[in-house]
Order: sequence, then C-alpha cells, then structure tokens
Amino acid sequence: MSNRLGELLVREKRISLEQLRSAQSAQKDQNVSLGYALAKMGYISDQEITDFLSQQYRVQSIDLSEFEIDQEVLKLITADVCNRHKIIPVSRAGSSLIVAMADPSNLHAIDDIKFLTGYNVEPVVASEPAIMSAIESAYSAPEISYDDIMEGFDEEEIEVAGDEDDVNLLDLERASEDAPVIRLCNAILLNAIKKNASDIHVEPYERKLRVRYRVDGVLQEEMNPPAKLKNAIASRLKIMASLDIAERRLPQDGRIKLKLGKGREMDFRVSALPTLWGEKIVLRLLDKSNLQLDMTKLGFEPAALDAFKDNIYRPYGMVLVTGPTGSGKTTTLYSALADLNKTDVNISTAEDPVEFNLQGINQVQMHEDIGLNFAASLRSFLRQDPDIIMVGEIRDFETAEIAVKAALTGHLVLSTLHTNDAPSTVTRLLNMGVEPFLVTASVNLVLAQRLARKICADCRTELPRDEKAMLDVGFTEDAIPNTKMYKGVGCRVCNDTGYKGRIALYEVMPFSERLKDMVLQGCSTAELKVEMIRDGVKSLRMSGLTKVAEGTTTIDEVVRVTAADH
Repeated sequence: MSNRLGELLVREKRISLEQLRSAQSAQKDQNVSLGYALAKMGYISDQEITDFLSQQYRVQSIDLSEFEIDQEVLKLITADVCNRHKIIPVSRAGSSLIVAMADPSNLHAIDDIKFLTGYNVEPVVASEPAIMSAIESAYSAPEISYDDIMEGFDEEEIEVAGDEDDVNLLDLERASEDAPVIRLCNAILLNAIKKNASDIHVEPYERKLRVRYRVDGVLQEEMNPPAKLKNAIASRLKIMASLDIAERRLPQDGRIKLKLGKGREMDFRVSALPTLWGEKIVLRLLDKSNLQLDMTKLGFEPAALDAFKDNIYRPYGMVLVTGPTGSGKTTTLYSALADLNKTDVNISTAEDPVEFNLQGINQVQMHEDIGLNFAASLRSFLRQDPDIIMVGEIRDFETAEIAVKAALTGHLVLSTLHTNDAPSTVTRLLNMGVEPFLVTASVNLVLAQRLARKICADCRTELPRDEKAMLDVGFTEDAIPNTKMYKGVGCRVCNDTGYKGRIALYEVMPFSERLKDMVLQGCSTAELKVEMIRDGVKSLRMSGLTKVAEGTTTIDEVVRVTAADH
C-alpha cells in the first residue's frame, strides 16, 4: 500500500516527488508507515490522507474520537490482530462487521478478519494515529479501582514500624511485599499514566495519607489510603527505585523504569524527602513517546519562532531559556537540539538528571557527590572539540563564567536559569558576578516561558464577552469587539476540568544593540522590559492573550501563569 499511496498522492499533486522520497527515507529509518512519515514531516495532514483514501477507494471515512465503539465487537478480534493490520472493529450490522482501517485496500487484512470472525467485512477509513490510539484505549485494562484493591483487606496486617528511630528492616520489607500494597502502588503508577499526569505526590500527614496527581500543571487529589500504609507504600516505591529503605532520615533520589508493552517504556524519577510525619515521595513521569521535538508545535508564534531559530543557528554565543520548574524549558531545549543535531556538529550536554536519551548527542549525567557538576563537565567539554554545548542549569558564578567564556570562544551554548521573565535574566547573571560587558558580548537571546492549560476541544463553548475583565487583563479597547471568549464546560474526556493538554507561552527577547547599551548603563529590569516591548517583543502576558484570542486557552489560565506588564 505504501508505494501505491505515494504514487497516488504524487499523481494527484497532493505531494511532490521530492517529498515522497524524503518520507520514504524516513519510513525506512524509523520503521513506520509512509502515511505516518508524510504526516509527521508536515507534507500532508492525517485528515487529508484519510479524505484522499476515502475518495480513492469509495469508502466512508470515520472520526474515531467522536465514535463510541461497541464493546461486544471488540471481543471478536484480539488487540494483536488489530495492531498487526492497523484496524479496529467499530460496530456490527446484521452479518457485516464495520472495521476502521488505515489501508482500505489491504485485502489480506480483510480476508484475515473474515476468517477469524465469520462476518462480512465492511471497511471504513480512519487515520493510522487515530486507529492506534483507539486500539490502546479500547483494549487497555480498565482503570484500577482503589476500593477494589483495599476490599477485604485488614489494615491491622500492614501496620509496621511507627515513627520511632529504630526501624525493623524486616518488617518494612515484609509489609512492602504484601499483595495489596504492591497492587496499590502499581495502581498509583498506572492510573497516573492513564491520566497523563506529570507528577505523583504521596504525602503522609498525622492522621491521613494523600495521593495527588499533577495533570496539565495543576495538582488534583486522587485517593486517601489508610495512614497506616504510609511506611509500607514508601518502602515499596523505594524498593522499586533501588533506594535504601532503612534510610528514612535523609533525602534520596532514584529511578523506576516500567515496560508497558508495544515497546513503550515509562520512566519515573523518584524523590524521597523526610517530613514530620514520614517520607513524602514525589515521582516525575518521563514519557519519551510524548516528547514533542517539533518546534512548530510547541506554541511559538511565527515571529518568535523565527527569532529563536535565527539565534540557535548562530555559530557562537549563548541562548538562555528561563522559567520556573515544570514550565517546559527542557522540552524547548531538546527541540532546539533535535533541530541542530546533524552529522557535522559535535553536541555535548551536561544534565541533572538526563531526562530523555537523544540519539547522536553526548549526554552527561551530573554526580555532585563525586565532584561531577556543571562547572567540571563544562571544563571537560571544552577539551572535547565541541560545536554546541548544553548546560542543564546555570546555578553559580563558576558555571556562568565558564559558559560565558565558551560562548565567547566560538561555541554555541544553550542553558536554563530560574527567573520570572526574559529581562530579569540579565539581573540574575549580574547578581551571580558576571560583568555587564561579558553579558552583552555573550548572550544572543533570552527566552522566557510558561505552560498554560488548553481548553478541552470536546466541550469548548463560547462565552459572552466580559469587557471589564478583558481590559483588566491587558486587551486593548480596539481588540475587544473582534475577540471571542471560550471555556470548557467539563466532560468525560477532560475529567470535568474543562482543560485538556497544555501549550507554551513564550517571551523571546533577542539582544538588540539598544538593549546591550542599556545593560552597560546599568538600567533596571523594568526599563529593559519597556525597551523589549518597544522592540516588538511579545511579553508572556501578551503571548497568553494571543492564545486567548485564538480560542486556545482562557483569561483565568493566563492570569494564573503570567504577571501583568505594568
């Protein structure tokens, strides 16, 4: 089908011959279908491919996200068969079985399904990603119920060492291996994956234990297991992360790797912190399959993306990405590295921790306890003939000094800082002890970012305009009549929150000559911000308002993640 689809698309002038060859090369390298490769490279959308196949083979197309699949027909075909043929049964009509297919011309798949089910097959066409997503949700195990796990379970059986210093290690190990504790910990991890959580918080208090998930940047309470389970759960999670369960007085860090089938792996970064009532465990979920490395899909506005790309393609200098923890800085940097990652450049990164493995990039994990920190790594990188260096974070003068020197001696340096916006990054560097003339000579561009929740597409609804609220948040009087307001009313898809997914807001500040002069004159952050906006740079608040005007997010969300410009 791949060759046939490619020929048809070229013949109908939907793609060029060069685009087809490029996609065929990617198809071989990545072992994916041609349609998937074409869509991933942006040559044609999934919807256009689906519509094209529908017209070409005269079969109906279907939007699986809006279709309720009959649970009875799922029993007729196994998930393995669906995955192999990239099909999913959707409903039954008399002696016919309606099957969504990525390739309606695949007679082998049709014959196979006919033989397995005894039904006549009536194909409809759907995009491959939609089919694979539908297979995953339709055939995945039902959500694990906390009540089911705890049913018939005697809490007295699992009460182990109290808060005294003398911990019975054997009791901890026995309790953590108790079947309900294992099932509960597995449920906590698996439900977090299903809900697309980014973090799990297991928090002990005097009389209760609380489990919360961070979904789309906001913490939500998930369950309250019995407080007596706190040591058993902490021990089980620490055993999974290969941590010392006997040590409950000092913070510890580790990692859990789960294999989820179909080649998918999920990493959990585990942090154990001793608190007044026991150990608080926080797990950060790292899902490589969800890592978005396409810069055009991160939320950049065209002018901001052009400025960012211009500066990461300069031969030397520094590009700094700033924002609080969890604002997507790593994803932006990884996207830049993926864009820069060519065979003719040597890229080295110093990270703490290395969150995702990137092919073709030399990534170094920091180990402070043995003296391998950002400064030590940077010094070594400069002896490794680098072209591009990424430093996880500039935390101190020593790291800043070496990074600045590297940027001034012909290397491109990418790094992050924790500051509130782009102009305050200058003040932060000066406070660290970097001289103003070195800041202006080395820094090419500063990018500040935040993540705002997106309105759920399934329950998005238009609101009447609140002109006062719009003026208060920063909309101009001229813009208000042409701007529509939306919000999510809450549905099953978004768990009744009205939001699903996140988008980045960007403040991309190139260092103009005027800004450099102002830094050398000792101007304040506020003065730098005024000049930045005069240069045409959109502030974080302005970027948020653009997303509101596009119907992507809400005023409440923009106010939550950005500060006013005055």
